[in-house]
Amino acid sequence: MSPGMPEPPSGVPSADPRTPVRPELVLALDYGLRRIGLAVADTLTRAPRPLAAITVTGDAGPGEAELGALARLTGELGAARLVVGCPYNVDGSEHPLAARARAFGAALADRRSLPLHTVDERHSSMEAAQRLRGQRADGLRRRRVTKAEIDSHSAAVILERWLAGEGDH
Repeated sequence: MSPGMPEPPSGVPSADPRTPVRPELVLALDYGLRRIGLAVADTLTRAPRPLAAITVTGDAGPGEAELGALARLTGELGAARLVVGCPYNVDGSEHPLAARARAFGAALADRRSLPLHTVDERHSSMEAAQRLRGQRADGLRRRRVTKAEIDSHSAAVILERWLAGEGDH
């Protein structure tokens, strides 16, 4: 809970899913037509950790194979919530992929009976790439930065934003 905020009575759920009574694991997705970046965090430590991105197998974008793999992963992780990044244009208008990202997230959420939250993912990939390049420049990483790593670090940025209060509740 935030400083100065009273604790909810025991057994009464918090009004904000970012501060539940019991810690929950949250899985974030950076939806893409070639890869889906993934990151997890729990609502107690609030420290997102990138996971390996999932490579999309079909030419038409993510489909049943990716939904099945992610449904299994959410079960294995014990994820209690999903956060999906929705792309918007620089001017704030919705990017054509936003509807597809929301629909994919909703299909996954329905399959696992999980709450779905969305966050504006604008510039998350650029922020993730900049962070990774900075780590390489500082000598914290030696190998080249891959697109899959950028996608999963972008999912971590999306999750950070949600945990900070951005997006829907």
